[in-house]
Amino acid sequence: MKQEEKNAIKNWEEYKLGIFNATEVDPTMSPADIEKHRLYLEAHPVEWIKFFFPKYAKYEFAPFHVKAINRIIGNPEWYEVLSWSRELAKSTVCMFIVMYLVLTKKKRNVVLTSNSVDNAERLLAPYKANLEANQRIKAYYGEQENLGAWTAREFITKGGAAFRALGAGMSPRGSRNEEIRPDVEIMDDFDTDEACNNPDTIDKNWKWFENALYPTRSISEPTLILWCGNIIAKDCCITRAGKMADHWDIINIRDDKGKSTWPQKNTEEMIDRILSKISRKAQQGEYYNNPISEGTVFLNRRFDKIPSLKKFKFLVTYGDPTQSELKGKAKNKKGSRKAVWLCGMIGDVLYVIKGFIFKGSNADFINFYFVLHKWVAGRVPVYHYIENNSMQDPFFQQVFKPHVAAQRKKTGINLTITPDEERKTDKAVRIEANLEPLDRESRLIMNIDEKDEPNMDELNNEFQFFTLALDYPADGVDCVEGAKRIIENKLRELTPSTVIPAKAMRKYNRHRR
Repeated sequence: MKQEEKNAIKNWEEYKLGIFNATEVDPTMSPADIEKHRLYLEAHPVEWIKFFFPKYAKYEFAPFHVKAINRIIGNPEWYEVLSWSRELAKSTVCMFIVMYLVLTKKKRNVVLTSNSVDNAERLLAPYKANLEANQRIKAYYGEQENLGAWTAREFITKGGAAFRALGAGMSPRGSRNEEIRPDVEIMDDFDTDEACNNPDTIDKNWKWFENALYPTRSISEPTLILWCGNIIAKDCCITRAGKMADHWDIINIRDDKGKSTWPQKNTEEMIDRILSKISRKAQQGEYYNNPISEGTVFLNRRFDKIPSLKKFKFLVTYGDPTQSELKGKAKNKKGSRKAVWLCGMIGDVLYVIKGFIFKGSNADFINFYFVLHKWVAGRVPVYHYIENNSMQDPFFQQVFKPHVAAQRKKTGINLTITPDEERKTDKAVRIEANLEPLDRESRLIMNIDEKDEPNMDELNNEFQFFTLALDYPADGVDCVEGAKRIIENKLRELTPSTVIPAKAMRKYNRHRR
């Protein structure tokens, strides 16, 4: 036996020993006590999981975990996709659910597939280890290991439940367990980055699932189809399955309010640290189910010094309160945010000076107008505008105006915010049409003194990942476009009309001389 094999066996035995030590059984319990407790636990699946798997269920479940457990267990015939971010335990919760269904004899034949058979074997290993070493499972459900049919890739318990590991593309024929066809089909970590870069590979893997694996199920018996995987590409097997599913559960590392979706495990401080070490593209793909690629619209993204504010005729702060998000009609619901940006123009150059992109309260939103106004410190006049269409106006009148009045009283600054009531075209098309030519000609300049400031950095991200599909938020960019439009309108108003006398016109008209 090679040293590598010896090490693998040693690691496997240590892994099982950890499970064994974590699952002690109360020696004072009689068989009747155990039976009574078993029936209670089976009626309460979450408690069942915590009792039988204390080594894995170290943290309190988040609400989305509990909902998923109860939803899947409560539907014998079910098709679900769990697109949970990394660090949200999708594979582990999947194991909890399947072990519950198997040990309570609700399911009898499990096929677990992955991108390769080696990966499927790795994912099946915790099932096998617990069936071998978990003392509580043995005490409550009897000995499970069946020495006559017990390998890493395929095994049948003494209770008659079959488990099989398959890699994508392998023949699933022969997966019948006596008269029972597969009644649990798990696709875990099925997509890979390499496969998603090749549409032909995605088609091949999907056709294998649809034409080879899925039909191994019984038509007459209820079956659980369960996919585990976050969205790593616009078109991948997970997204195709999600469209077919009875339920597609998409959970990110943080919720729409920017808070940890599993705070019992993932603290805000640790999430911040982890995300700070990888690119925005990686963050969105791995933790937010939002695979993005660099856009092809804003390729220049120039940073440079901003001229002295005294050289500007005026500046404009423009704010996007994302009222459309509050009404549930935002085009990009993955991360719409509030934004306020200060901009100015000299000649045909648009300068993005300072601003904020954030998820926060309406009071915070209004406060940022006052913060920017104070920062300008009277060096140049400032016009303040807020996006405000007819649907948003009641909210502006009833919510924002009182906040403005409260800030005036608090700061002593007599600031007025003017609603921008101009009817707008499609957001993405408008941004591209009005800002891309400036970026291409280096006439859109972001303040280099603010380059390392988080808000300016995020605005640069919005430009970098901008696409017409708005795969990445564009709230700050939308503010810059709004500010540009207001500035140009104001400059036209400030430009005096040129009057040409009729006599001068006659000079060039030979018929009227």
